[in-house]
Amino acid sequence: MKKSRFIYKILSITALFVFTAFFSCTKDGLGLSEDIIVYENVPVSDPDPDPNPIPVAIDEDTGSYTTCNPDGENVTRTSNDLPNPVNVGTIDDRSCYANYKESIIDGVTWGIYNITADSNNQDAAGTLQPRIERSLPIANANVGSFVKFKGDFRILEVGDAGSFDQDGTYIAQAKGQHTGGGGSPDPAICLYLAKPVYGTGINADKQVAFDIYAERILERGGSGSGREVVLLKRVTKNEITSFDLEVGFKVDPTDATKKIHYCNAIIGGESFNWNIPDPERGTQSKIRYGAYRVKGGRAQIRWANTTHERV
Repeated sequence: MKKSRFIYKILSITALFVFTAFFSCTKDGLGLSEDIIVYENVPVSDPDPDPNPIPVAIDEDTGSYTTCNPDGENVTRTSNDLPNPVNVGTIDDRSCYANYKESIIDGVTWGIYNITADSNNQDAAGTLQPRIERSLPIANANVGSFVKFKGDFRILEVGDAGSFDQDGTYIAQAKGQHTGGGGSPDPAICLYLAKPVYGTGINADKQVAFDIYAERILERGGSGSGREVVLLKRVTKNEITSFDLEVGFKVDPTDATKKIHYCNAIIGGESFNWNIPDPERGTQSKIRYGAYRVKGGRAQIRWANTTHERV
């Protein structure tokens, strides 16, 4: 869906003052019910008075499209992966728009994750959001245990549903179960969300950049407790950006009898560290990445040079 930069700017300002009911977390099995999303530090940039046309990436889908295509349908969530994918992890494909494929640009092989709104052909209609993600091995809750993922991403397009709170696509997420009940059986802890930034002039209806947010739980297993959504940084379209994510348990330096459950990211060389609430309730650490959530339009995420370590 297209919109002018002016309208998007107004929506961004409005989002600073509005708590938005975010019911999708219940349906998406992310561990919270009717979450309240708190947006912080939403940027509003002055328009470029003389922008250059935004280029099309070599491996970018353009033009009109249909939600489901013969080469995008798969019998199960894991049945249509490539025999030896360059990206690490087990595929979870819940989109009939396109299957995972790869492109080679300047000698680098990129995993292609393209999804469209309403393309989930694996779950009941109207329940879970489309996705093509990769899941990685899980670490336990012992002090010193962790999972670490590294890779480079490029963003070509993210979901546009016509409102700021519904726009955007997740590129990665930290997950982990907990004791004491409440919420989803497989809850998300922190999701890295890319929201579109539209250009001006000749690029007025085009996504020219993306604001990366961390969408973090406020408590484990809470019903309606909400999440905070904190702006991390902005990346331009098709910009190769490094991404490191480590999730694990360590000793609390202020009390050796306690532990910290941490979720530390480094995006484009900038560190964004965060300690997860209620660390004593956490039972595991795990990471997923790819493309997840598109409430309108299409999303196109690329990943390369991916590695995973578990201790």
